[in-house]
Amino acid sequence: MGLTIYQVDAFTDRPFAGNPAAVCLLPEAGDERWMGAVAREMNLSETAFLVRQDDEYSLRWFTPTVEVDLCGHATLASAHILWETGNLQADQQARFYTRSGVLTAERRGNWIELDFPATPAEPAPLPAGLQEALGVPIRYVGKNRFDYLLELESESAVRKLKPDFNLLGRVPARGVIVTSRSEASEFDFVSRFFAPQSGVNEDPVTGSAHCCLGPFWGERLGKQELVAYQASARGGIVKVRLAGARVKLGGQAVTVLRGELLQ
Repeated sequence: MGLTIYQVDAFTDRPFAGNPAAVCLLPEAGDERWMGAVAREMNLSETAFLVRQDDEYSLRWFTPTVEVDLCGHATLASAHILWETGNLQADQQARFYTRSGVLTAERRGNWIELDFPATPAEPAPLPAGLQEALGVPIRYVGKNRFDYLLELESESAVRKLKPDFNLLGRVPARGVIVTSRSEASEFDFVSRFFAPQSGVNEDPVTGSAHCCLGPFWGERLGKQELVAYQASARGGIVKVRLAGARVKLGGQAVTVLRGELLQ
C-alpha cells in the first residue's frame, strides 16, 4: 500500500488560487534523496513531509531542487491537512519541529494562524546585477538571512514587473521580495517573490517573506496588524500580526487533490 499525498492551495479560500503545496505524512523519517525526488515529481514550489512524534510532528520542506529552512504556505497546508484528516482535533494546536525551530499553527474560525520567527531586513547595498534584472527604480534595499527586500515606487510597478530570471538567478540569496504600499483600501501592502536561485521563478504566495515584510511595513505604517496581498498570477491574502520577535501569519487553505504514492 502506498503513501497518501495531498495537494493544498494555501493562503486562499478557493481552489486554483493561492499557493499550491504537496503534503505527505510519513510513518517514519524519509530518505532525503527520496523526498527530493518526490518534490521534483510533484513540481510545486514546496512539498512538505511530516513524521508524527507523539502529538507533534517533524516537518521538512523541499522545492523541486533544494531543501529550504523556512516555508509558510506548506506549513499552513500541513496544519490544514492534519485537522482535515482528523490527525489533530479542531481545537488542538499543531506543533512542528523544523530547521527554523518549533513552529505552531492554530485555527481561528475559518483561518489558520501560524507562529513564525520575525526575520527583519537591514539596509544593504544593491548587489551586482539586481538592478539590471528588474529594470525599474528601487526606493529601498534591505536584506535578511534569507532574501533581498526591495521597495518599489508603486503597486503598479510591483504588479507589472517582468524580471530577467537568468540575471536574477545569480543574486546571492534564497530569493528577492519586491513590495510597495497598496493602493487598495482593503490591503496595507502588496508584494511579489522571485526565487530562481531555489528553483522557483515566482512563488505565488510566500508566507516566510511576510516574516520580513511584516516588520518592514509595520514600522512604516505604525501598525501591529496588517493585511497583505501577494500579487502573483494566482494571488493570495496574508494577515500579519506583529508580536515582538515573532510574526503571526493568518491564511486559509483548500484541499484540491488526494493521491497515492506507489513508489
